[in-house]
Parts: sequence; structure tokens; C-alpha cells
Amino acid sequence: MSLNRDEKAVIIEEVGAELARAQAMIIAEYRGLDVASATVLRKQARESGVYLRVLKNTLVRRALAGTPFEEISSQLTGPLMYAISEDPVAAAKVLSDFAKTNESLVIKAGALPNSILALDGVKALATMPTRDELVAKLLGTMQAPIAQFVRTLNEVPSKWVRGLAAVRDQKEAA
Repeated sequence: MSLNRDEKAVIIEEVGAELARAQAMIIAEYRGLDVASATVLRKQARESGVYLRVLKNTLVRRALAGTPFEEISSQLTGPLMYAISEDPVAAAKVLSDFAKTNESLVIKAGALPNSILALDGVKALATMPTRDELVAKLLGTMQAPIAQFVRTLNEVPSKWVRGLAAVRDQKEAA
């Protein structure tokens, strides 16, 4: 079913709004992907905060015009699925993880603002930790000295109580 001009304008505006907030865009060919697998992929993408849609390439080209992702428009051929995310790693990670178990999804390329990523670049991006993982590591690193200080402070009264218990046990034995 074809879209009328107003529906196309709404789609272009929606994709343009997603691209304005985006830090990464990954494109993948989905030939042969069954509906059940696509549903699983969409669920994983939604949970990771990734905007995932199958769109007409001409509409995406129009939405890309004037954005930092405009360079990738030369790669838009064939039936494509578009993954757009604010976290630069999330889209690459979702599609790469899914492509490992499903041969029907083939990652073609990706883009970061003002740069295009080849397949190797997308795979390298997918192996990086996500923003949430990095924040957790940073907080753990910042928390470690404080936790060690608290354990050290707690050790002084604990050592005193253990010494007192040892004296009590010694007097009871005598």
C-alpha cells in the first residue's frame, strides 16, 4: 500500500527528529527475515532504546538531507532496516548480536555524525561497552576508595571486640 504525500511528510519528519538526537545510525539488509525474528529484533531494540524501522530509502534520503548523517545516503540501496540511537554503541550492539544468530540480517554500514562506518567499524563499535556499562564502571571506580575507607574504619572496633572476646575466652578457660 502506497503512502500519500502527507503520510510521507510525517515519516520524514519523524525520522528527521530521531536523527537530530542520534549519535549513531546503522543500516542492515533484512532479506529473508521472517516476521517472528523481526518481532524479536524490534523488542530487543526497544529495550535498548534504539529506534528501529523498515523505511523506503527515498524517504530516508530526504530525512538525511542537512543532517550530520547525510554521507550515508549513498549506501541506501535494497531492502533496508534502519537502527538509530542516542547511544552510539546501542544500535550497533543490537543489530550485531542479532545478526550472529540470524543469517538473514546483514549489516551493510553505519554512520556516526559526519563519518561513515564500514562493516568492520560497525563490528568494532558493537564490541565497545554501552554508556550504561561505562557509567557503572566509573561509579564503581569512584566508590572503591570510599568503601575501602569505611571497611578500614569498621576494622578498628571489630578488632577491639575480637580482642575482648579472646580475653573473655581465656578467663573462662582458666
